[in-house]
Amino acid sequence: MSIPLMVAFLKLDQHAAHGTSLVALVFTGLAGAVTYALNGSVDLAASILIAATAVATARSGAHFAHSLPEWKLKRAFGGYLLIVSALMLLKPYLGMPQMLTAGAARTIILLMTGTVAGFTSGMMGVGGGAFMIPAMVLLAGFDQHVAQGTSLLVMVPAGGMGAYTHWRLGNVRTSILPGIIAGVLAGTWLGGTFAHVLSDTILRAIFAVLLTWTGIRYLRTGPPPTGSRAECRSSPDSRAGETSCFKH
Repeated sequence: MSIPLMVAFLKLDQHAAHGTSLVALVFTGLAGAVTYALNGSVDLAASILIAATAVATARSGAHFAHSLPEWKLKRAFGGYLLIVSALMLLKPYLGMPQMLTAGAARTIILLMTGTVAGFTSGMMGVGGGAFMIPAMVLLAGFDQHVAQGTSLLVMVPAGGMGAYTHWRLGNVRTSILPGIIAGVLAGTWLGGTFAHVLSDTILRAIFAVLLTWTGIRYLRTGPPPTGSRAECRSSPDSRAGETSCFKH
């Protein structure tokens, strides 16, 4: 939810919110991965396999997000939120995990998981856990806690690549990063605390409602009126004088 908050209250454009959020999420992933690892809930081999493809596609996802006009990126983000909301609500009904004993099949699933999760992370400015965790649990037979810890560890290199790419593209607001990182870490701690107070069903329902409401609002974003001003963004990687312009 950090991206909608940055857009609404800090008045960041959608691209800057995605890039800035991804930087903060790298620190969240690192802190979370250390916690899970200390409890033996991280599969290092699986993390390496997933990260191998996620790092490569995170850069592509960031570039693709940068190429979109803001209204299209908002719509894509709204659709992503609705998918995540649906997965949260359907979680109890998705069945038991099926362990794949064949090493090659498991490796392919993890590599494909990283491919999709990395692109999603770079494009949407998120950690990618919404895709990684269900894939690991349902398709590769991971325990839920191990899947969560592993996804957090993958978030560090994959999110780092996406964040670096967004920074190169000018989509990171470094001046607000200290506050954003502190807020995300505090929010993670508070979320973990409340998670032990409320039942899993209530937590999922509350979060799903918030995501659905936000997603619908983003999906209703329309193209700018004809003849409105143009938005031009330049990239530090671009050739001299090269900019990307979209109509507002």
